[in-house]
Amino acid sequence: MSRVLSAVPSTPVAVPDRVRALAGGDDVVPVWRNELGGLTFRLSTPGRPASVGLAEDDRYVKWVPAGVDGLDLDAEAERLAWAGRWTPVPRVLDRGQDAEARWLLTAGIPGRSAVDPRWLARPETAARAIGAGLRALHDTLPVDDCPFTWGVADRVGRLSPAARAQVGDVPDVDRLVVCHGDPCAPNTLLDDGGRWTAHVDLDALGVADRWADLAVASYSLEWNYGDGYEPAFFDAYGIAPDPRRITFYRRLWDLG
Repeated sequence: MSRVLSAVPSTPVAVPDRVRALAGGDDVVPVWRNELGGLTFRLSTPGRPASVGLAEDDRYVKWVPAGVDGLDLDAEAERLAWAGRWTPVPRVLDRGQDAEARWLLTAGIPGRSAVDPRWLARPETAARAIGAGLRALHDTLPVDDCPFTWGVADRVGRLSPAARAQVGDVPDVDRLVVCHGDPCAPNTLLDDGGRWTAHVDLDALGVADRWADLAVASYSLEWNYGDGYEPAFFDAYGIAPDPRRITFYRRLWDLG
């Protein structure tokens, strides 16, 4: 998976008819947009303040226009259902598609994204929570029971010959875990005390070397918070940086 640029919408967003229908009488608030055209909306009790991700009775809709590749909502629904047996992730309520789009409806889960303004103002706290949350995910999800893979051989095999030459030699496996697959900062949720509470956006979850996650999660700190927060992340995870594996997996992410 290559990096898909995403952000809280800064301009007005037209709410699709399907999202309006799923909302019923709830308020519809656009909370996320990516460069591929995918949108995420929060459906919440009318009149509730617009702060992101605080109420368990909220629902969220991911909406992807027809014909857009790279955002597999069916894969995400399957992975959420599997991972939810062991770790906090959104519960799937509905999914479907029509001629215009595909959608995934999930229940709300307590917490704010690690890129909520509260945590952008406290980046070291956020970096530590991301590291602690990723360690908990890796230690909790059972590798032997996982039906999904994010293995390096498959990922390298999908590269073009030119990209394959650039990515370099595959390092030995350090430790196989069930990786998040898109462990960038926005996909960890934190409570108001700065502790991780859950993970979201699991469409690439699968078994792989833990450095596939560690390299990218730490990489994303710079994109979201600026320089200087990797030490806090690795300290919270409980591991020393491995420059060779970090370089390889970041290069694979960029080229993938």
